[in-house]
Amino acid sequence: MLGFLSTAAASHRILTSRVFALAFLLTVLLTESAQEGSPLADVLFLGGIVLVGVATVGRLWCSLYISGYKCAELISTGPYSMCRHPLYFFSFLGFIGVGLATETLTLALFMVCFFLLCYPVVIAREESELSLRFGDTYRTYSACTPKFFPHFSKFKEPAAYLVNPILFRRTMGDVVWFVWLVGVIEVVEALHNHRVIEPLLSIP
Repeated sequence: MLGFLSTAAASHRILTSRVFALAFLLTVLLTESAQEGSPLADVLFLGGIVLVGVATVGRLWCSLYISGYKCAELISTGPYSMCRHPLYFFSFLGFIGVGLATETLTLALFMVCFFLLCYPVVIAREESELSLRFGDTYRTYSACTPKFFPHFSKFKEPAAYLVNPILFRRTMGDVVWFVWLVGVIEVVEALHNHRVIEPLLSIP
């Protein structure tokens, strides 16, 4: 059953993401952190901000390398020298960061579960497509490059790299959406604090 849900979610990733984002925002609107005002809340928020910052910079870094090359060449330098799916790795950090920015562990776990539901299937499909497109070159790259978690000792980068600035600019909106979500979370928290919106439930 879980495998079926994962496949269905991955097959309709945009729709699934929009439904999930709506559910997440509704949850943020209707709940508040049980740790509100405590040192733990500050620690959770700070940890979330750090992860969102790393995720945003990391996703920009990945986008820089694939702008203009995504379907034409196998990228194996920069972040792609450390693991085969650095964009998804940084996205994973961003998901956790946004969850922690709510100052709850519950919503952080909620974000992790969504990622694990959708993205393993997406990654498997991309690997299959890349193997068909690039053949032995991709298989050799796969054999010596970790799949998801970066191996920093493998890092290598070129002295110069040609980037398509138009494509890079077009991807920037998608890259920084974690930052926008944190902004929305902060606005909702302010509305809760001023009792403009009354939260219905406190969650850990």
